[in-house]
Amino acid sequence: MFGRRRPILTTNDGPVARFEGVGLRYGRDGEALQDVSFSLDAGRFYFLTGPSGAGKSSLLKLLYLALRPTSGFVSLFGADVSAVDRSSLPDLRRRIGVVFQDFRLLDHLSAFENVALPLRVQGHPPESYAEDIQELLRWVGLGDRLDASPSSLSGGEQQRVAIARAVVAKPDLLIADEPTGNVDPEMGTRLIRLFLELNRLGTTVVIATHDIELVKRSGAPVLRLEAGRLLGPPVARPTDDLP
Repeated sequence: MFGRRRPILTTNDGPVARFEGVGLRYGRDGEALQDVSFSLDAGRFYFLTGPSGAGKSSLLKLLYLALRPTSGFVSLFGADVSAVDRSSLPDLRRRIGVVFQDFRLLDHLSAFENVALPLRVQGHPPESYAEDIQELLRWVGLGDRLDASPSSLSGGEQQRVAIARAVVAKPDLLIADEPTGNVDPEMGTRLIRLFLELNRLGTTVVIATHDIELVKRSGAPVLRLEAGRLLGPPVARPTDDLP
């Protein structure tokens, strides 16, 4: 679906992302994250788990540059996030694909146009990606809804459009927040296969999920948060049985 494997482009030979002693506080509230340290290696597949309120969404926001840490150090693609000026942020963000829990589709655009948006922003002509987007939407079960507006789609269909939009540009880092939460098990398996295919092309994938059975079957490294703290470094299971 995505063509040949292509190399990850990073500013150095280190990890795609690195957190050192990271803390995050919202205003005067308690810390959402405390002393979080880990690294994400290029081309690996990770799961992020933990109970509701553990800080998963906060950690993802730091990864996709929606927030900056209150304390500690975060680097992405070798760049110190705290030192990156605003004019350089768009270049970093274009290397990251994000599947949001609330989808964030543009209602005045069709499903096809929403998926095409990252490629349009990058300046690609429509004739260079039209067939790929049609194939991608067929893969997620929406081949007959190309012209549908988001408001006419169900929650599960909107989520699939959001996933297609996140992966279409083959980002260096893909971040997905509960990407299978609104779909049936069969479609959930299909979507995981899509993430796996992208990962095999070289993309680092981070999926936040409550699906413990999926995590257990995966054999992928797991980052587990509880009460804003990371319970040790990423841990890989002994199996390798992603669907």
